[in-house]
Amino acid sequence: MVALSNSSWRLHQPSFFLIGIPGLEESQHWIALPLCVLYLLALVGNVTILFIIWTDLSLHQPMFLFLAMLSGIDLILASSTAPKALAVLLVHAHEIGYTACLIQMFFIHAFSSMESGVLVAMALDRYIAICHPLHHSSILNPGTIGRIGVVVLVRGLLLLLPFPILLWRLVFCQATVIGHAYCEHMAVVKLACSETTVNRAYGLAVALLVVGLDVLAISISYALILQAVLKVPGAEARIKAFCTCGSHICVILVFYVPGIFSFLTHRFGHHVPHHIHVLLAILYLLLPPALNPLVYGVKTRQIRQQVLRAFYIKG
Repeated sequence: MVALSNSSWRLHQPSFFLIGIPGLEESQHWIALPLCVLYLLALVGNVTILFIIWTDLSLHQPMFLFLAMLSGIDLILASSTAPKALAVLLVHAHEIGYTACLIQMFFIHAFSSMESGVLVAMALDRYIAICHPLHHSSILNPGTIGRIGVVVLVRGLLLLLPFPILLWRLVFCQATVIGHAYCEHMAVVKLACSETTVNRAYGLAVALLVVGLDVLAISISYALILQAVLKVPGAEARIKAFCTCGSHICVILVFYVPGIFSFLTHRFGHHVPHHIHVLLAILYLLLPPALNPLVYGVKTRQIRQQVLRAFYIKG
């Protein structure tokens, strides 16, 4: 392969070619249909959640404000991935510009980090609501919630900004074919002809730092919640306390389980077929945005009532 300087490469070959799902090219349009359904669910569900919380002043409480943050992040996360991936799978729009690729990569990884941060904030909310109910509103006042949101936003931006910067300095070969449906960080790094140790090390460090610390914080919160709930007299009171955490636990599982599985297979599952890697990576980015509104719509009485009321008024 012929190595080009980075500036020369961007001048003469300023784009990447996204394969889609390697090995399943002939059936990609069928695979795209359920992915399209997931994206539509994500759009409709999260816009509905945001609209309900925005218009109902009684829902301007910590849990629902964090849920609004989660829905906003999910909208951006799904929209950063799905349109281009569906264009590749359905209409064979394989080309993506170099800069557009870096922007897409940054948005996907940054907002994944933000979603993880919001899940930690929601675990903190559940901990305070159950373990310190009398001080819940004073601790998690609107100002504190706003500061938490800013910290989550800044953390995602600062931690992931080096991704495109470090990629910008690499020298690429003439082979610019990405075996993926979107610009995933490691898939682009593997195309470089120059030394990529820093890129790989930083990518691994960020993944372990974000997921490791966030999962640890969530685990500690729920350990303290469990300890407090077990001290509550009466089975009915315990069940009620656990039910208040049910939707959040479901959202945590939907987000972390596919993500961790995708990360492990990508890093260590060398015998796993490549199309499985790609499908897992796509589902990791589309499943949580599509399922989160459904989980909260079913589990949360206030949101369920607002949705039913809207349909009743229209009917």
